[in-house]
Amino acid sequence: MMKLRFLRSSSNSGSCPSLYETDSGDIVVQGYELTDPEALSQLRDVLPGERFVVVPRSLLESFK
Repeated sequence: MMKLRFLRSSSNSGSCPSLYETDSGDIVVQGYELTDPEALSQLRDVLPGERFVVVPRSLLESFK
C-alpha cells in the first residue's frame, strides 16, 4: 500500500492544487485536469490512462 506525505499547496484552504510525496520518493499532483482540447492536441506520446493536471508555476517555484 502506497503512503503519501503532504508537501505543499498553493491554495489558502489547503485543498488543491497540492503536491504529495510517496514513500518511494515519487511526487503525486492534485489539481485541476487539463481539459482544453487545443492544449491536449499538443501533447505527445500520450499513453492510455494518463491524465494531465495544471500546476501553478508558483507552487513549483516554492521548492527552489
